[in-house]
Order: sequence, then C-alpha cells, then structure tokens
Amino acid sequence: MTSPRHFKRVRTRSTTILTVRHKGQVAIGGDGQVTYGDTILKADTRKIRRILDGKVLIGFAGSTADAFSLLERFETKAKDYPGNMTRAATELARDWRTDRILRKLEALMVVVDSEHSLLITGQGDVVNPEDSIIGIGSGGNYAMAAARALMRHSDLSAKEIVHESLKIASEIDIYTNDNIILEELPDKTGSKAE
Repeated sequence: MTSPRHFKRVRTRSTTILTVRHKGQVAIGGDGQVTYGDTILKADTRKIRRILDGKVLIGFAGSTADAFSLLERFETKAKDYPGNMTRAATELARDWRTDRILRKLEALMVVVDSEHSLLITGQGDVVNPEDSIIGIGSGGNYAMAAARALMRHSDLSAKEIVHESLKIASEIDIYTNDNIILEELPDKTGSKAE
C-alpha cells in the first residue's frame, strides 16, 4: 500500500487576469480556462466580478473557492471603509496574512475602481504599480509584457489592449485560453500612462 506522503499534490492552474489604465479608461479581463494538473476542467469560467453597485471590479487567480471567500471579505471591508478602497485592501491583506485560517487561502486578487488599480496578496502586499498594469495567474507575465508593448506602440484603447494582450498570453501559456471576458470603468485619475 502506498503511503499518503508518496502522492504529489496536483497544482490547480486557473487563469490569467490583466488590468490596464489608459486613455481615460480602466479595463480588466480574464480568460475562462480552469485546469487541474494536465486536464482542462472548464473553458468558460467568469473570473471578473463587479461589486459595490458595479463601481469596483475584481479579478482573481488561484483556487476558485478561496478567491470567492476573499472576494466576499473584500466586499465587507469596502463597505466598512466606503470610498476608501486602498484602506479596505490593506485591511484585507493584513487579515489574510495574520489570520491562521485565511493564511491557507491560495489566490491573488486584482481590484480596480475609477481611481485605483491594486494587487492584493496573501503575504500582506497591496501594490499599486506605477504604470497601472497588473497581470496575475499563469499567463500574467506574458499578458503584462504584451500590454506594455501595446501601450507604447499603438493607439489602442485600454479595453483593446487587455483583449489583445490576453490573446497573446493564450498563444504562449497552455493554462490560458482565448475565451476572454472584459469589463471597463472610466478612469478618474487622469492617467494617460504610456
């Protein structure tokens, strides 16, 4: 009989999420593929959610159950600190890092509203990148690289940059497909990042 220690833990790879703030808009998108090991479980999962009457968009990568738990907790924090998304994100990140149960959750979150683009991690990080581009998940780095190139060398809108960048990521990363969901909000920061 094989002992449990001989079984390898199968890693779930479940998404690529990208957000871009450009030309007066902020767009976020994600692919629809969920895999378990080397098997595609689903091709059309929706990994972008609107909360707070559609004013905040959240994208998540990692374990779906963990991501939904974190999404619910973030929404509660956002209601506790109305109009202060950065504070809500910081409070969630603090709880996520220090709480014994939450610490075991395996996910990453990207949260955007008309003023902020934030990456929230379980290590207690809340990151607001200078170029307003965030990519997470198995194809996140490919999508970010494509988005940076498109922002510098094209006249595409934020939504078009996210779509094209996710398509490029899907051509490189085997855990990302081209079933892309996009959402968009107006950018009130005046950012014309290039």
